[in-house]
Amino acid sequence: MALEEQCSAPPRWRSISLTHVEFPEDDLTGQVLAYISLLPIAVLVGFVTLIVFKRELHTISFFGGLILNEGVNWLLKNILREPRPCAGAHSTLYSEYGMPSSHSQLIWFFVVYFFLFLYLRMHQTNNARCVDLLWRHILSIILLGMALSVSYSRVYLLYHTWGQVFYGGVAGSTIGIIWFFFTQEVLTPLFPKIAAWPISEYFLVRDTSLIPNILWFEYTVTRSEARNRQRKLGTKLQ
Repeated sequence: MALEEQCSAPPRWRSISLTHVEFPEDDLTGQVLAYISLLPIAVLVGFVTLIVFKRELHTISFFGGLILNEGVNWLLKNILREPRPCAGAHSTLYSEYGMPSSHSQLIWFFVVYFFLFLYLRMHQTNNARCVDLLWRHILSIILLGMALSVSYSRVYLLYHTWGQVFYGGVAGSTIGIIWFFFTQEVLTPLFPKIAAWPISEYFLVRDTSLIPNILWFEYTVTRSEARNRQRKLGTKLQ
């Protein structure tokens, strides 16, 4: 009975507009671009996952820059108050203002920061310099394509004008450059001290800024430890 009464007078329902993207019906291109438009959300989810499982200070700083970038975007939108194009075209919007585009600003912050990280922060390995440069160039092209696709999707789906997307990209790129050098020059020298804090040790927060290739380091250490444990286990079974 209670369920019937609840259904007869339903409350007003709202969607989580942060992930709500609409596209023209029967438009395959629009559908693909709608999924591409969600890439900034995937970036944020990926960062949270990395922080939970890796707990590395530079990753935490990178994520902090993304949050700062979003805060600047919210501030700019509420100062400029420029409406989105085609008013009423979409039923659900995260914000009624469109200048600058938050999707464009976030993805360009991420991509520009990543460019600087790849070419300035990551150390070269002498034994495979050509291979290192090749995969960095390939990854950079993929990231650039991702940023351009997200930016175009916001215009195609009538969420933003070209100007809103362009200035979002400019704002995100600028903040990304500033935050990268702030992290490098100000925060990175403090990472060893921060990693030594009791609370950092309790939560297993670590600093890997002095390790040239963290992926190779983790691989070799894990493989060596696994082999040592396997040998010990084999000795016990004999």
